[in-house]
Amino acid sequence: MTQRVELATVMDRFAVDGLVTEYAVAVDDGDWEAYRGLFAPDGRADYRSAGGIEGDADQVAGWLAQSMQLFPMRQHLIVNRRVRFGVLEQDTGDTARVQADYINPMRFAGHDGGSTAPDFVCGGRYAFGLVRTDDGWRLRHVAVQEKWRRTPQTHHEPAAT
Repeated sequence: MTQRVELATVMDRFAVDGLVTEYAVAVDDGDWEAYRGLFAPDGRADYRSAGGIEGDADQVAGWLAQSMQLFPMRQHLIVNRRVRFGVLEQDTGDTARVQADYINPMRFAGHDGGSTAPDFVCGGRYAFGLVRTDDGWRLRHVAVQEKWRRTPQTHHEPAAT
């Protein structure tokens, strides 16, 4: 590999990493216009394993906008990113795949009490498929594989004697 190719690969890794971060920030901030802008024109997302839908970026952004109203506080962290570049139309580095783990603490709307601790937490793995476009790297596919979730436990008072 030449230094020029190595530098281009490093720059692409930064750009891909930045796009994945922008994805998390858009979802956490509820910026659905920014969310839509992260996708290539044929981009799709699949949230079915987490109880959601599969569809194009516009459909999924609408579903997220509605369902995330339940969770006004959310902060999802995407970690352990594994990036692999691929080939499209004979050019190296035109596609990328990212596999990354996530943890997503959220707070239900209308939660009473002074605690700021999350009362719903889930985790799993993302599979991102990216493509280089004239506008830079964009998401072609996002698949969520939820592996676990912790929901509020009902606290039972001891039986009166």
